[in-house]
Amino acid sequence: MSNYLSRVLTFFLFFLFSHAVPAEITTFTTSHFSGSGNCSLCHDELTDTSGDNVSIVRDWESSMMANAAKDPFWRAKVASELARNPHLATLINDKCSKCHAPIAHYEITEVLGEELTLFGDTGILDPAHDFYDAAMNGVSCTVCHQISDDSSLGTLDGFSGQYNINNSKIIYGQFSDIVTQQMFNNTGYTPTYSAHVSDSALCATCHNLKTPFVDADGFIVSTAETEFPEQMPYTEWQNSDFEDSGNTPQSCQDCHLPKTTAKVSNRPGWLTPKDGFAKHHLVGANTTLLTLLKDNAAQLDVISSDLDLAIERARTMLQSAVNIEIVSASVNNGILQARVKLENNSGHKTPTSYPSRRMWLHFKVTDSNNNVVFESGRIEADGSIAGVDNDSDAAVFEPHYNLITAADQVQVYETIMADSDGAVNFTLLRSARYLKDNRLTPKGFDKSNVPNDVAVKGQAVDDADFNLGSDEIIYRFPVSVTGELDIDVSLNYQTISHGFVQDLYDDNQLQEVNDFQRMYDAQSLKHELMASTQSTVISGTQAMPAIILLLLL
Repeated sequence: MSNYLSRVLTFFLFFLFSHAVPAEITTFTTSHFSGSGNCSLCHDELTDTSGDNVSIVRDWESSMMANAAKDPFWRAKVASELARNPHLATLINDKCSKCHAPIAHYEITEVLGEELTLFGDTGILDPAHDFYDAAMNGVSCTVCHQISDDSSLGTLDGFSGQYNINNSKIIYGQFSDIVTQQMFNNTGYTPTYSAHVSDSALCATCHNLKTPFVDADGFIVSTAETEFPEQMPYTEWQNSDFEDSGNTPQSCQDCHLPKTTAKVSNRPGWLTPKDGFAKHHLVGANTTLLTLLKDNAAQLDVISSDLDLAIERARTMLQSAVNIEIVSASVNNGILQARVKLENNSGHKTPTSYPSRRMWLHFKVTDSNNNVVFESGRIEADGSIAGVDNDSDAAVFEPHYNLITAADQVQVYETIMADSDGAVNFTLLRSARYLKDNRLTPKGFDKSNVPNDVAVKGQAVDDADFNLGSDEIIYRFPVSVTGELDIDVSLNYQTISHGFVQDLYDDNQLQEVNDFQRMYDAQSLKHELMASTQSTVISGTQAMPAIILLLLL
């Protein structure tokens, strides 16, 4: 039976018997790659010296990287971009599959020399396609571990999915004293030590992404040097204290693949544990889409049973990303003033990467009867934020503040994209620059001395308290009540801002957008609490107890 007929039969049986039966086959092989199911035979069923399960494929399988091609938000956004600029379908399909479906992309474009399509009857996301399994395996084991160590890593020539896969079936790993014959006998791959698999530059291959942009007539007007910096966490890291020669060097892998002591393989049985074993959590902060994958696993062909664990890990990382404190708070002459300080603990901007993400401060003051005296940044049920300009009008956006005096002023840490004409924009292929980028910078990041691709934009440029990984903001407003006032401040995070998702919904005539809208609207989780702090102040003049008056005399 041909591979094509086999795929058609699998697809048919998938729908005939149960939507809960995954159609993806993870034990495929291609000319250069091997499916994750083949790797799991030796690299799962592992425990570290603390007794924790550190199975490599199992951990990876619950990550966004494993589910990169199944991500319904990505699918919807790509479909929308294709609809808005159909004449650039070849460019969009190529650009968006390099890092979300790298195995299928490489085999089709590099090996076969053909054009790749994502959607439709000829698309790689169709279960009948010969490379469907390869596409659905996402950013799989034999992709990252076959990227060659060459001069392009960590440079513009190596960014945006411009990886080089070695042609010798060499699997690069973090240890030199390893047994090689068993992997070669079983898979044809030769494991080889290379330091670059533990280097942040490897991650930059896909996580520093620049995209071309078009003018209002649909003509590409960018060059390789002027492309839009869609996400640049590697360059953000390079300009922080965490880069290799910084004050506190830590690589991407140090945080996202935390270390333990464990065997790297369950075979041969006599292998001993190794210090520095990288747990393949590949954890980020995307609890929203991990939840979406979990709740719609059958439809999206998600095979991991550990998504709850991945969500827990992501939430833990998110809640350790930023420290928040009320530096001072008082009421004088009927005016309440509070100074709030944020400090970024992560090695890049927070939030980082895809420009749909934002975090904001919810500042709330209540009296002794729990009546709201002042509130800035209240989240609504639909995911919008009360008072945020862009959530009610797509043509404008909330500025950065160093002083907030009214309830309709909200401190939102985000990027706002502009098209080539300078208008607020949500279409990636029209995005030429940022009108606003006040995302919290990492420690050591001096906004006056960084490349333009990661520069602070908008009013935060002139905010003296916004720099080097921290921000301070003052809340000042009149209060007319007396007695104790409770101040509650929380920092919250959204994977997809309200304006971004509403713009995407404009294309809900597309099946991919319609599917995403149905899933997202049905989901209650639309934001996360990152950190919070509280304080109490006294408002108004109150009579002092007699004993205190005597002590003051």
